[in-house]
Amino acid sequence: MTKRPDAEYVHLHVHTQYSLLDGAIRIDDLLKKCKEFSMDAVSITDHGAMHGALEFYTKAKKAGIKPIIGCEFYIAPTDRKIHTGAKSSSDAAFHIVLLAMDIAGYKNLMKLASIAQLEGFYYKPRIDKETLIAHNEGLIAMTACLHGGIPHLILNGNMAGARKEAKALQKVFGDRLYFELQDNGIKEQKKVNKGLQKLSKEFSIPLVATNDCHYLNRNEAFAHEVLLCIQTGRTINDKNRFKFATNELYFKSPDEMQERFSDFPEALATTIAIADRCNLELEFGQHHFPNFPVPDGETIDSHFERLAREGLKDRLATIHKKGNLTPELEKIYHERLEMEIDVIKAMEFPGYFLIVADFINWAKNKKIPVGPGRGSGAGSLVAYCLRITEIDPMPYGLIFERFLNIERKSLPDFDIDFCQERRGEVFHYVQDKYGGSEHVAQIITFGSMKARAVIRDVGRALDMPFGDVDRIAKLIPDQLKITIKEAIEQEPRLRDLEKRDEQVASLLSVAQVLEGLSRHMSTHAAGVVISPEPMVEYLPLCKGPKGEILTQYDMKYTEKTGLIKFDFLGLKTLTVIDRAVKLIEADLDNSLDINAIPLDDPKTYDLLCKGDALGVFQLESSGMRALLTNMKPEIFSDLIALVALYRPGPMESGMVGNFVDTKHGKKPANYPLPQLKPVLEETYGVIVYQEQVMKIANILANYSLGDADILRRAMGKKIPEVMANEKVKFMTGAEKNNIPKDKAEYIFDLMAKFAGYGFNKSHSAAYALIAYQTAYLKAHYPAQFMAALLSCDMNAVIMKSKSCRLISMKVTTTSLS
Repeated sequence: MTKRPDAEYVHLHVHTQYSLLDGAIRIDDLLKKCKEFSMDAVSITDHGAMHGALEFYTKAKKAGIKPIIGCEFYIAPTDRKIHTGAKSSSDAAFHIVLLAMDIAGYKNLMKLASIAQLEGFYYKPRIDKETLIAHNEGLIAMTACLHGGIPHLILNGNMAGARKEAKALQKVFGDRLYFELQDNGIKEQKKVNKGLQKLSKEFSIPLVATNDCHYLNRNEAFAHEVLLCIQTGRTINDKNRFKFATNELYFKSPDEMQERFSDFPEALATTIAIADRCNLELEFGQHHFPNFPVPDGETIDSHFERLAREGLKDRLATIHKKGNLTPELEKIYHERLEMEIDVIKAMEFPGYFLIVADFINWAKNKKIPVGPGRGSGAGSLVAYCLRITEIDPMPYGLIFERFLNIERKSLPDFDIDFCQERRGEVFHYVQDKYGGSEHVAQIITFGSMKARAVIRDVGRALDMPFGDVDRIAKLIPDQLKITIKEAIEQEPRLRDLEKRDEQVASLLSVAQVLEGLSRHMSTHAAGVVISPEPMVEYLPLCKGPKGEILTQYDMKYTEKTGLIKFDFLGLKTLTVIDRAVKLIEADLDNSLDINAIPLDDPKTYDLLCKGDALGVFQLESSGMRALLTNMKPEIFSDLIALVALYRPGPMESGMVGNFVDTKHGKKPANYPLPQLKPVLEETYGVIVYQEQVMKIANILANYSLGDADILRRAMGKKIPEVMANEKVKFMTGAEKNNIPKDKAEYIFDLMAKFAGYGFNKSHSAAYALIAYQTAYLKAHYPAQFMAALLSCDMNAVIMKSKSCRLISMKVTTTSLS
């Protein structure tokens, strides 16, 4: 990146919110501040981890600001693996700031950050001299704050030790080593700065000016103190609490830094020189598929094709046994399979399908319950033939292009439901097959300080009475993603408290500064990634709360690395079904294949029409049971529609009422054109599914189904310029098919309206199947089903019974008094 002519200073030591409960700088706000200060480059150097590195890089590039990725590491005084002897975190490690100059430096940062988290954790995530020497290529080193190794020695009067340390670091880094001057109002810093100046002349090591930024603006210093209290579990009134000895660790302007370092202009110029040396360029868009082993003599493609065709042969044999297979239908199946195979091969995704099929079929062979499908993947015939899914897409008109198509370049994404109790077995199988924890990791997620939670946290830190804080927190409206500012605008009582109570005003003010910051890390409920090379070649790793290996990047930025994500979800209902089937076998000596039950069972539909759906997957809420009695489902396609319709959008729009009334003949079905009747007949003239939007565009305007999926996405997102282009395309195609202009326009607008409500039919069909299976079990084997359901909900039942006993005791006590 070309240096701006007016660039006078670059911040090279900055802690974002990913220095958890220590940094209070949001990346978006940091980049806005850089723009405000006309800074063309900036670094982030979070403590001991790189959680925000890729987010920062991506957003900075988009903002036209050079991103300098760094990390402030903790170095163990001896061996990182020695986890004894220190009396405090200060004794256990000293700081050093490392910045990536290029791709080699970035990869070394990832390795160091992983080693620190996985091997060296003792009070803090630590590396040691050995790892620093092994992974120093492409890195610039700065000596950090007062807790840096050399500053610490200077502060303690050990100049001989500081010289020795400087000499050792210079041997490793050469001209990539810099002495870090700070001027932040801490008196001890002045002594350290003098020592660093002396060593700089002695060893010809340049000085660089930093400010060790932990918050963005000067007026946020108190909020940052509160954040540290939240981190340490102390209150602001605790005299022994951990706090910074200055209120100047904010993101200062170039003018402020020039004023502070007027005696050291070379230290300011060095920041520009370092920024010019850091030119990291990351490439995105490549996919790194795990190495799937295939038999000798086969390639990934040939193995994939063979298994898919063999799978179709098995599936067709089952259909033939039921008497439902005609030569014409068999031909349609073969043509659909070959089309899907061609697309999957063209997009180079056979390996992905083989990996998913392998661990799903392993699970099935181990009698681990697996869901019939989830999401748009249920629309793939290949997935059905490989036994990834258990719902045949052909009878229900499920569209492959909704899942994968040449026109929309994106990875396939199978979300897989497993029995919640045995999901871990599948994960361990995958881990063992693909090289252990070096190649398989779960994905991190970050818990943030949302409106109510941050008020409670700040209230505790400010030492306010629990009852007062609780009352204030409960005044925040129970609204998804609401902010404190919005809550104050909406809730008069909160506004009144803020005006007349200084303590409440302070609480709300501090809480708004900290609101939304990352509070802690945890393990994503489903996300798993597998890498062909060791994972640290692609991203840094850390340990989760239970010692599990996690990516340091969240799901969005883990996917950006090109690693392939798989979602292993735990679904309690699968456990219920499995237990019910085992009880049926044990009690009644009846071996039931839940995937082979008839989908036209009268007893099951009778139970559903009566609304007797307590315990039935997706259908047990009071609103859904009322809809069941109104709709009276008679065939499986009714259940698919039911799952799709019972959502706020369709219910508020009147779609549900139209569907039910038309189904029962209270009003006629409306088909704007005869060509649309085959598409909309199963939903009584109502556009319920996204796939129907795609088919309408295909029939009326000659869209390929791949192009129609792009149209469907554009309509769902309602992007005006994209919609305008698509309307022109649709109208042109409709004109070629002699569709009257007014009709074509009406239908396009109708599609656009319903696309916002439309549901993914493939997902709805897969979940309707689980709903049907549980309803079938309840209708035919109620004792075994309810026993299975209650055993899976034992903890909830125990808690409810305890609550009931407590309520009973209160009632009795009241009546006695």
